[in-house]
Amino acid sequence: MPPKGKAKAKAESKGGSKGGKAATGGDNGDKKDKGPKGGNAVKVRHILCEKHSKSMEAMEKLKTGMKFNEVASQYSEDKARQGGDLGWMTRGSMVGPFQEAAFALSNSTTDKPIYTDPPVKTKFGYHIIMVEGKK
Repeated sequence: MPPKGKAKAKAESKGGSKGGKAATGGDNGDKKDKGPKGGNAVKVRHILCEKHSKSMEAMEKLKTGMKFNEVASQYSEDKARQGGDLGWMTRGSMVGPFQEAAFALSNSTTDKPIYTDPPVKTKFGYHIIMVEGKK
């Protein structure tokens, strides 16, 4: 038994301090990188429908190639009827599921939108979301 203890003690004295410092330094760097610094605001448009069936009708129009802003003008049931434009919105100013979806989307244009499919359900209804910019 004593030889195992000696080997363990040698390993700790040789690599223990080096490994400990490297791991600590690496952990701190990783935590900083994973924060919300990847973007704190999105320029977002959406189509809001109270009923799932209506949001699916809007989705079909988008799939046929209609522009996002035109579909939003026809189908969206909120105050952002000007093509669904909500403008720049910051983290924390949107409801949870909407915010998660918005920050996960890639930038796109109203001509060739990249949008949430299926629509995102919130307390306001069903949202088809697209992002035009991030900062």
